[in-house]
Amino acid sequence: VQLQASGGGLVQPGGSLRISCEASGITLAYNAIGWFRQAPGKEREGVSCISNTGGSTYYEDSVKGRFTISRDNAKNTVYLQMNNLKAEDTAVYFCATHRILCVPGSGVRGTPGYWGQGTLVTVSS
Repeated sequence: VQLQASGGGLVQPGGSLRISCEASGITLAYNAIGWFRQAPGKEREGVSCISNTGGSTYYEDSVKGRFTISRDNAKNTVYLQMNNLKAEDTAVYFCATHRILCVPGSGVRGTPGYWGQGTLVTVSS
């Protein structure tokens, strides 16, 4: 199983990025997906998640209204559209899946069995 995260980069404050997580060896349609991030010197935190059907989503308070998670099961890919980026969004972003649930209002439940390698998002002028 591989989760390939991509799309990170350098963006100015207020800008946008869309990061992707493409899976191989696992069918994302049967799994909830979570996006996590880890900033320098900080612990990893959950940012967003989406249920296997796409019917349930979760956003951490600091990203609500700015980030949107979506999935394309035909492409076995999950996306995180990030708008109005702020310096505090700077982090390595990881996708994760397998044996988790996405619970609206609280986020990922369970410990993901598979993690992507991460993609770096840097928000700076």
